Amino acid sequence: MANLKDLRVRIASVKSTQKITSAMKMVAASKLRRAQAAAEEGRPYAEGMERMLGALAANMPSLDQAPKLLSGSGGDRVHLLVPITADRGLCGGYNASIARETRARIRALRGDGKEVKVLCIGRKGKDALTREFGGQIVDSIENATQKGADFGGASAIAERLVDMFEADEFDVCTLIYNRFKSAISQVMTPQQVIPFPVPEAPGDDDGGGLKALYIMEPSEEEILDRLLPSNLAVQVFRALLESYASEQGARMTAMDNATRNAGDMIDDLTLTYNRTRQAHITRELIEIISGAEAI
Repeated sequence: MANLKDLRVRIASVKSTQKITSAMKMVAASKLRRAQAAAEEGRPYAEGMERMLGALAANMPSLDQAPKLLSGSGGDRVHLLVPITADRGLCGGYNASIARETRARIRALRGDGKEVKVLCIGRKGKDALTREFGGQIVDSIENATQKGADFGGASAIAERLVDMFEADEFDVCTLIYNRFKSAISQVMTPQQVIPFPVPEAPGDDDGGGLKALYIMEPSEEEILDRLLPSNLAVQVFRALLESYASEQGARMTAMDNATRNAGDMIDDLTLTYNRTRQAHITRELIEIISGAEAI
């Protein structure tokens, strides 16, 4: 039979944990409102810039004179994966889903005979991948979203990716992050950012109408040369915005579930405590009555 003192200590401990998880839930909910608004406001600009550059690239007669960020290095032997995770835990399966997708991509690429490198954004991603793929991790960037996504931090990451690409350290770069859908749902999103993916040019029978003709000043090559690095920073910034919103949504949901589970545990422990206490009282009464009858 459980000891009454142990049950009281256990109930007090669970109640203390419940207060912590409830407070974390409220903090995450407060951060989520701002993060969700920022992610939703950032989508139209990032998607519009991507469409504009895609249209420019698709209309170019040849990629021979195109910037390297568009034309690529001429091969796809070395792949750089950039998983974006959180620096803290207690957010459900948010970090685990990114690590799982990254592992699957590493295995698939290595199975195709490719060399894989990993640049982790977020401490949890590095912790999850170090044991199995520590040799592929070239570096880890922490605190990128400690106080929310920041365009300055995204620009620094983009500049580092460009420097690594210019130094021929990789051929293809892919971001792996969670796109925010709702507080209980995130969409796993792998996005190739280097080289810029050129959409297929529409055929003559597509659209059925006259196509507009544009005169570029300066040339399309110069425009792309200036805008492609900016687009890379914008896409990294969007990924950080989406990741931060997804993290707060996952943490709010996880802490809500933890608070509910703590409440259920407190109810069960309280019921056990009352039953144990009643059993002790009943046993003492039986002993008293038995002693009185013996006299």
